[in-house]
Amino acid sequence: MVDATIQKNRAVELWREGYNHHTRAFALAGGKCDSEAADELSAAVSLYSQSIEIFPTAEAYTFRGWAYCHYGRIDDAIEECKRAIEVDPEFGNPYNDIGAYLIRKGEPDAAIEWLERAKSAPRYDPRHFPFMNLGRLYAGKGMVLQAIAEFEEALRLAQREGGDANAIASISDQLRTLRASLN
Repeated sequence: MVDATIQKNRAVELWREGYNHHTRAFALAGGKCDSEAADELSAAVSLYSQSIEIFPTAEAYTFRGWAYCHYGRIDDAIEECKRAIEVDPEFGNPYNDIGAYLIRKGEPDAAIEWLERAKSAPRYDPRHFPFMNLGRLYAGKGMVLQAIAEFEEALRLAQREGGDANAIASISDQLRTLRASLN
């Protein structure tokens, strides 16, 4: 039991280090892929992989999938999220991510089930993400009332969670636009 605890702690350390590289890649790239950002993302993938080798966690699989998505490897990202769900079906992030990847692939109808599952997952942070994704999906399909309902819940959750000001402003803007379209 002690060895498993030590392994899990080391795996979590590696995952956190990978996540730090991942976030630095975003900060450096500003949404674009330059060489320094690509190096940071590559380091993140390597650390996520090492973490999984030591002690597989849903977080490491999910975030390795997220990194794969940035390489354009959407199908691989989805498979990583499915592995995450096998490890911990209560962790909501991989459900949301699969939904987001399916939307990106042009399969919004297939995404709905995954996003709904994310909404009800016992362990999920930030909780408002699947509501935002469903809101965008429904808005794109012209289902304005459903989109408004999803964005209203996203806003409520983001405010309750102490979400960042940019996310709250974005959700509020989406709601204003959707409500205005009803007039």
